[in-house]
Formats: sequence, structure tokens, C-alpha cells
Amino acid sequence: MHTTISRRDFLKIGALSLAGLAFKPAYNFGELIDGENLARVAAAESISVYSQPDEDSQIKFQRYHDEIFHIYSEVISDKKPFTNPLWYKVWGGYINSAYTQRVQAHLNPVVESLGDTMHAAEITVPFTQSYLQRQKGVWTQLYRLYYSTTHWVTQLVEGPDGEPWYRIKDEMLMEDSLDYYVPAQHVRLIPDNEMTPISASVPANKKKVEVSLEKQELTATEDSVVVLKTKISSGLNYHPVGEISWNTQTGTFYVEDKMISKHMGDWTLSTDPETYTIPGVAWTSFFDWEIGVAFHGTHWHHNFGVPMSHGCINMLTEEAKWLFRWLTPAADPKKMSTLGHGTEVTVY
Repeated sequence: MHTTISRRDFLKIGALSLAGLAFKPAYNFGELIDGENLARVAAAESISVYSQPDEDSQIKFQRYHDEIFHIYSEVISDKKPFTNPLWYKVWGGYINSAYTQRVQAHLNPVVESLGDTMHAAEITVPFTQSYLQRQKGVWTQLYRLYYSTTHWVTQLVEGPDGEPWYRIKDEMLMEDSLDYYVPAQHVRLIPDNEMTPISASVPANKKKVEVSLEKQELTATEDSVVVLKTKISSGLNYHPVGEISWNTQTGTFYVEDKMISKHMGDWTLSTDPETYTIPGVAWTSFFDWEIGVAFHGTHWHHNFGVPMSHGCINMLTEEAKWLFRWLTPAADPKKMSTLGHGTEVTVY
């Protein structure tokens, strides 16, 4: 059973939570290394395997949260759900792609000389388990970090299994110095040349982004020439009592802040996949900072073309990365946040 506790209670009992227990070595995905056509169940509970690429067909069995499965082929179906025609042929039947994440499993060389600066990094295995160390020798399980999420690495240490682990600096938890750690081989340091601006010679006022909520589509242009057109997922039509609506607001905005890695949701210290706390959201470009609306990568669904978010613009992670580099202001690859009056964004 998963539990959620307050930060105060966590700090009080965290040092005792694993005392006397043997540490389970990190899972290194040996049978999946360099495998192709892999996906992860991104749904918080489970997804169904159907006999045909059709939600009205027989359900054969379930695949559960974070299970990894092999994809034999992709199928475009004209059956239900009509909003997401992409299905995967898998062992035993078919899975709709909506609540899955395509993943890979790569282990990385350990970088020992990190210097005194932070390094942008990404997870390169389907998932990795992070741990806190509240006192020497006592480790407490924290967030599970997922493939393609981005983080800030600051230090190489000996982990709870005696292997090299990286220290992760989380901007949401910095006030309480709640850094956590993951196996170094699960993390790839992102070189600066992968974060350099795209189309830097194009005048900033010639770059524009339009988001159609009706079409669930984003279009980026340079002097009216389309350079990116893609499906997105905007905010759900949901109005929680006493909270900001989840609808994505219409109007004209400007990119105000860019963050290579953003901890979204709240700071809840929990291992529950249904808790709304999402560390490491990748390639985040805020265009309405007041209520926290941004373009960003998405590792928890593949249901683009359908509203899915709390107001942000969900994108394929590789496309969010491209957009992050293309938008102004140009991001500093060594800073958690880059502020500035940037590219115009129209949402309609």
C-alpha cells in the first residue's frame, strides 16, 4: 500500500524508515539493454490488452503500472477510441497507445569529474528509483524517475548498493536541502551542444507560435513559414471548486521563463503514482507564469490530439526539446531558469 505523508512527518521518521532493512540493488534492465520497440505502461493502475485494435473487442488481460512490453508493430485503427487511432500489436493482443510511453534502456559511462557546477541530465532507462539519505548509511525511497525526464546532477557519490550514484538537485525541494540520488548509469549528462538555440539568426519578432484548442494543434512559424506543426494536449474542461480552472486560457502571451527541468504538481514526498507530483518535467517553456502555463515534454501519456492537462500544453518530449531550443529567450544550459520577454504565443 502506498502512503503519502507530510514533509514534517517525513523528516521526523525518514531516518528510521529503512533502518535494519537490506537494500535491494538497482534494477539495470539487463534483458532490455539496447532493445528496440519497447514501451512502458504509463497509466497509474493498468491498461487492457484487447483481442483486436478496438475497445469493443474482447479484453484478454491487464498490463500494470510501469510494466515494460515489446511492440511487434504499430497499427492504425478506425475503431474505438476514435480519438487515438494508434495501437500496438503486443504479445497476446493489442494495446492502445494513449496511456503508454515509448522507452529505451541504455546504461551510460559514469562521469567522475563533475566540477562545482550543475549538469543537465536525462534518464535513459524505462524508470529508476531515487532515494534520499537523511543520515549516513540510511536511505529512504522517494520518487520514481522516468525515461526522458530531465534533472540537475551535482555530485557523484557511493550509493546504497556500493555503486556510483548521482546526486539530483530538485528546484522544488531546494529550500529544505532534500536532494536525492539515482544510479549514475541510468543518467546521461546532456552536452551543451544539444541545448544551443535553433534558428538563432532569425529575428525574435519573426518567430511566432499558435495553439489551436479546437484542433489540439501547435504551429510554429518563422516569418510566416511553418517550421513545426504537431498535435498537442491542452487543458481539460474541468473547474475544481476553489482552484484555478484546468482550461488552457486563450489570448496572446510571450515566453517568460525556460526551465530544462521542472518539478510540477506539489512537493508531496510520496511513492504513489496517483499523487500529483511530477519531478523532472522536460524542456519547459512558460508563456503564462502567473498561473503556470507552459509547453513541455510528456512522459505520462501518448494521447496527443485530446485535452489531457491541468492547463499546460503537453507535447512529445523530443518536440518540446526542439521548441525549447527554438523559442526565445535563449536558455542558459547551466541555469535552472532563464527569464526574458520572448517569443509571441497565441492561443485560440
